Amino acid sequence: MTSPVPNMPEAIPNELSGRVAIVTGAGRGMGRAVAVRLAAAGADVVVNDLEPTDATETAESVVSDGGNAIAVAGDITDSSFVDRLVSRAAEEYRGINILVNAAGILRRTAVIDMPETEWDLVMNVNLKGTFLPSKAVLTSMRRSGWGRIVNFSSTAGKTTSTLGGAHYTASKHAVLGLTRHMAMEEATHGITVNAVCPGLINTEMVQQEIDSDRIKRYTDSFPIPRLGEPSEAAELVAFLASDRAAYITGQGFDISGGDLMV
Repeated sequence: MTSPVPNMPEAIPNELSGRVAIVTGAGRGMGRAVAVRLAAAGADVVVNDLEPTDATETAESVVSDGGNAIAVAGDITDSSFVDRLVSRAAEEYRGINILVNAAGILRRTAVIDMPETEWDLVMNVNLKGTFLPSKAVLTSMRRSGWGRIVNFSSTAGKTTSTLGGAHYTASKHAVLGLTRHMAMEEATHGITVNAVCPGLINTEMVQQEIDSDRIKRYTDSFPIPRLGEPSEAAELVAFLASDRAAYITGQGFDISGGDLMV
């Protein structure tokens, strides 16, 4: 029996009013849901994605719903682009208050068959693509004495990956380590750093990787027997980006329908 998808709660009006958020990987999937959710709570959102069309579509969707957003497409593994991204956010709005590192990629190659270039690609996007934007926003956040960084790890960061290869698993473990260490360094500056650890979420990437029969086999084994929805992950991110989560830092929050319980 499939568990019904709940109606998501309305965003708390103006909870993030006056905040400026950068969301990487926001062209589709969970990143897009996060951008939409933060804007609904009043944040000005800078939408980043490698694909310009996807970034623009997300920003236009936010604006059509009455929010504020701009699209800044580019590669978050390139430090010079990341600097331009942060500068554009500061020019368009104000200093950066919220960073959500949602960009990520998945590959399935077994270690014995894995080319070095593929290892580097996955580690660069998933880990370096979290490190560079985080480093770039810290000065602005320290200056204001308030900041929220939310990184996307995975349940693979606490065990092994259901769909991805060892490089995906390793990168997501590393994101959790980076999250904890940054949280320790930045806490006295009013900056919290946390991670969300999704299981199988109903995104384009999951739909591309496995067919419906395999999805059903997985979800039938979950305590909550369905895929998670991007909006549910976005709701968790919105909480962590708010003042409601002021006493939470250095944590990795599973959102997996009970698939992982540790």
